[in-house]
Formats: sequence, C-alpha cells, structure tokens
Amino acid sequence: MAKAKTKDKAHRLQGPGGHLAAAFLEMLVAERGAAANTLTAYAHDLEEFAAFIAPNGLGDADSGQVRSYLASLAERGLSARTQARRLSALKQFHRFLLGEGHRPDDPTSAVDAPRLGRPLPQTLSEEDVTRLLATARDAVSASDGVARGKALRLLALVEVLYASGMRVSELVSLPLAAARGRDRVLLIRGKGGKERIVPLTPAAFTAIQDWLPARDLALSARKQESRWLFPGTDPDLHMTRQRLGQLLKQLAVDAGVDVTAVKPHALRHAFATHLLANGADLRSVQQMLGHSDISTTQIYTHVLDARMAALVQDHHPLATRKRS
Repeated sequence: MAKAKTKDKAHRLQGPGGHLAAAFLEMLVAERGAAANTLTAYAHDLEEFAAFIAPNGLGDADSGQVRSYLASLAERGLSARTQARRLSALKQFHRFLLGEGHRPDDPTSAVDAPRLGRPLPQTLSEEDVTRLLATARDAVSASDGVARGKALRLLALVEVLYASGMRVSELVSLPLAAARGRDRVLLIRGKGGKERIVPLTPAAFTAIQDWLPARDLALSARKQESRWLFPGTDPDLHMTRQRLGQLLKQLAVDAGVDVTAVKPHALRHAFATHLLANGADLRSVQQMLGHSDISTTQIYTHVLDARMAALVQDHHPLATRKRS
C-alpha cells in the first residue's frame, strides 16, 4: 500500500531520472515513515528541479545547475527559508543516490544554503508595558489576604522583568539572598554560570520589598521554608517558566493587551528595545542582557529600524497619499 502511494507521488516524474525519484520516495516511507504530506512536498521539489534542468535527468545534475536553480528561486521572489527547504530536499535526494551507488558524487555538497537571517524578536510597545504594569498595580490595590499576596508577587515579577531585562529562567531561579540586601541591584547568574550585576528601578526595588513580607507570611502559614525568591507550589523548587507565562497571559487579558504578544521573553526584548530607543548605548545594553557577543544585542537595532520604517509607511503624508 505504501509503495503504491509512493509511486503515485512520483507519477509526474517519469522522464529521465524519474525512477530514481520513485526509489528515493520509497526509501522515505520505508526507513523514515514519511507522511503523505512530506512525500508530496519532496515529489513537488524534485519535479520542479527536473523541469529546470531538462533535458538532463535527475541523476545527472551538476553543482552549477543546483546553484542556478537556487538563483532562479530568488529571482522569483521566494524567501530564503523556502530556498533552503528546496535545497535540503535536493541534498537528501543526492545523498541517497550516492549511498545507493546511482552516481559517484554529490553535486549539492559544495552548495551552501542561503542565509536565513535572524528573526526579529517580538517585543511590546511602551504603551503596552505601561498598561500591564498599571493593571498589576491596580490588582494589588483592589485585593487583600491571599489574593493580595499573589498580586504582589505578580507585580514584582513584571517590574523586575522589565526593569532588568533578565531571562525568564534567571528571574524565576533567583535565590532569596539576591533580594535581601538594601542595594538597588541584583546579582544574576546567567548562562554558563557567568555573573553580572543589573541595577533595578525604584519601582522594581519597591515591588520586591513589598513582596518579601507577603512571601514569608504565605510560607509560614503553611509551615514551610524556601531558598527561592519566588517559590513554586513545592517550596523546595522555584516557580516554573510555564507558570510565569500563564500569569502573564492572564495579566494581558486583564490589561487589554494582545495576548499573543505577551510572552515572558517579550518583556526582556521590550527592556532592550526601549532603552535603545531612549538613547542607551549598545554596549551597556549588552552587559545588562548578559550577551557574550554584541552582535546578539544588535538585533534590537533592527527592531527599531523596522518600527521606524513602519511609522513612515503608516504616517508620512507622501506614503499615505500614495496608498489612498
């Protein structure tokens, strides 16, 4: 049954090399358990490449033809990601041919995939963050008892995330000792065990100081102790990243902010983007984020460039007039 379906996927590849494509697709089913959609995608990619190099057959392509094919995809406006996927299909096909002895070389081995570039981080506007913080503060004012304690915890989490640009994993794993001092700084242990000092805003420092008594009260009521600033349900463990994500989603709903945009890491991105937008230098932001390479931090300048372009497109009178 699987072979019949595989041959059906390759029915359009009956020209030179079509039998090789059919054998390749059969291998995908037999050895990798490839799904029908996967077979269809590979068959389409091979068919298109066969049409491009015709009258040569699929088993006779050279590296120059592969490069020319990729160039033709770029000329048609296909994204770098799509080009890379098509090349991946060709690489797997030709590795199969080489491994099965159908040809003595692999013409794709010397062809590099197009650079995909780094996706721009999803961030939040200053207005979005202001609404999130205002909603968290309102929740503290409007609650009491256990609910107030939870509201104080959430406010501390959001204030510190936005004030410090910490990674979510760094925040939830902060030891209690990190917040017991009177200095408005946090000593953070980041990736690779590297330590860095991050200053806190007055609001973030106050939020932590307000959370500490509520934290201690909640633990003492359960006759528990914890070494973590933000304990989990099990006091021996800290709050999980997933739980923080859930809390932020609910806060976004309450604040009327796009829920899909409010992810824990988005506040880290907002911290960096807003600092740069307001005149901070790239090197200082790099140090506060804990990036070992400044090129990682430079992605936030691209976010600002993209925003600037969108502002011009949406609000410049000439751009508006052209669109209308």
